Amino acid sequence: MHPQDTLTPDIAVIGGGPAGLMAAEVLAAAGHTVTVFDAKPSVGRKFLLAGIGGLNLTHSEPLAPFLGRFGERACQIEPLLRSFDAAALRDWAAGLGVETFVGTSGRVFPKDLKAAPLLRAWLHRLRAAGVKFAMRHRWTGWAEDGVLRFDTPDGERLATPRATLLALGGASWPQLGSDGAWAPLLAAHGVDIAPLQPANCGFDVGATAAHPGSPGWSERFAAEFAGQPVKPVALATDGFAHRAGEFVITTTGIEGSLVYAASSALREQIARDGSATLHLDLLPQLAPERVFAEVRHARGSRSLSSHLKSRLHLSPLKLGLLHELLTREQMLDAATLAASIKSLPLRLHAARPVAEAISTAGGIRFEAMNDGLMLTALPGVFAAGEMVDWEAPTGGYLLTACFASGRAAAGGVSAWLAAQL
Repeated sequence: MHPQDTLTPDIAVIGGGPAGLMAAEVLAAAGHTVTVFDAKPSVGRKFLLAGIGGLNLTHSEPLAPFLGRFGERACQIEPLLRSFDAAALRDWAAGLGVETFVGTSGRVFPKDLKAAPLLRAWLHRLRAAGVKFAMRHRWTGWAEDGVLRFDTPDGERLATPRATLLALGGASWPQLGSDGAWAPLLAAHGVDIAPLQPANCGFDVGATAAHPGSPGWSERFAAEFAGQPVKPVALATDGFAHRAGEFVITTTGIEGSLVYAASSALREQIARDGSATLHLDLLPQLAPERVFAEVRHARGSRSLSSHLKSRLHLSPLKLGLLHELLTREQMLDAATLAASIKSLPLRLHAARPVAEAISTAGGIRFEAMNDGLMLTALPGVFAAGEMVDWEAPTGGYLLTACFASGRAAAGGVSAWLAAQL
């Protein structure tokens, strides 16, 4: 027998991140009774974490290049963003009293660079619209009769909604709630799921000239430079065109915005070949001819490092990379050294674990859903956000697509419920 307090909302939204909360808002506005279930004591935990860096809500670039950030899934993401694009997201934030601005990189931020005020205003609006919240409710699947099951501090609780919208995130930052535990639950019901993999992630380096016997930086290099940014720099690799920016040295490899942008291409190379090689342009502002001329300039009694620092203004970190990744013979050959400064090969042998990634690739394949984001194997069950099989670099693209998919799935729920009458 089911407990007497079995919940009976029209719609159960499982997951209190941006996609789930946006879906709840749209559904409540359409007149449905909605309960948002979340395993944590409060909603929006990963959203608040994103706010620590200023809350990059979206990006101001035109729709065509914006869509290009979604790679192979651009066609599936396009209708979602055409219904709710960056401008619509900024208008929505303004409706909550949150003014936004476009930064120098084109990224869009709240004027106060904080996530908490926006989330507070949003939750106030949701509660005023009648949305209910069931915290510390960890979804564990369905009972044999199709009833939703939740583990709570007070034991199991059940819910019998007319429709269910899943917005459980991927598998990155599991301590904040998105642990990927939903994947086997859905796979057991015939839902086609692409394996969850790290996206917007760091990578571990392979063997280097200074450390040829095993992967990783030398102890000296890691101790001196871990945590420091490499900038300005550009990188290129198979499937990722030459792009300028910056990244950070870690104790085992590299991470940061430029690496995150290339992470999909790097991950695919490693899966295919066992390793990936990227090429670093340590002086993207200088032409190769200028670099070669300065390298071969007479240095007199100065050391090579002093010469490169004087003629090319190479930082200690960039000099350290050259010594780490080139042999002594390569360093002493002017043509090889100059070419390496403009295209320094760095071999990567593994992505960092998915739990450390900013986001995840993989998830419920679009081919397993209809146009309303309903799972074809589970009528009445919809999905949105990062648990769907798409990925994008940081820069506001992730959040925008989460918001847009939440709205799209909510529209799918409303249409499906109307068709049941």
